Amino acid sequence: MLRSLSQTMLSLAAAAVIGAGAGVAQEAVPQVAPDSMTQDAGYRINGGDVLHISVYGEPNLDKDVPVQPDGGVAFPLVGNLNARGMTLQELQQRIATNLRESQYFPNLTDNEVTVSMVKATGNSVSVVGQVEQPGTFAYDTQLDVMQALSLAGGLTPFASKDDIKILRRDHGGTQTAILFDYSEIEDGENLDKNIVLQGGDVVVVPQAGLF
Repeated sequence: MLRSLSQTMLSLAAAAVIGAGAGVAQEAVPQVAPDSMTQDAGYRINGGDVLHISVYGEPNLDKDVPVQPDGGVAFPLVGNLNARGMTLQELQQRIATNLRESQYFPNLTDNEVTVSMVKATGNSVSVVGQVEQPGTFAYDTQLDVMQALSLAGGLTPFASKDDIKILRRDHGGTQTAILFDYSEIEDGENLDKNIVLQGGDVVVVPQAGLF
């Protein structure tokens, strides 16, 4: 009985490995299941945004700072930081750390640094394929897949709603395809699988029967 169970488990494991290998051969862009993605609800800084950065009690360290197209942010005593893809809190912590490491603010706490959004113009997502109004949409707050599809006028009758992909490129230029199953969410269930988008994401809605 134990031997039979072990053989069954080995067979299932082998089948899984073979199936995974076949998937790689068919799809050049790596695919990631939504459950494995870290979904951060915070706004992600992008080029074109304008931030306000201040240090408590330091009027010379209180200013509006534009985010350069490449994500660069320059601030006194901190130098140039690549803020692209960070949340405001992550940038706050990075600036506080850099200031503590300088000789001027060794006892500075994170809460004494404030980073806020003055103008959010850097983030946009594109929706292409079988939607009523394909296009690129700018946003200044959290945006998930269902909201993006709504901005694009919804799916056409020809959409393969269970095969939607989100194409996302990391800072190193590597692109990943994240799978999104519309059917799991359209009835108001499994809302935790409604993926939060990041600036630069492309939502691809294929035509049924072609993919």
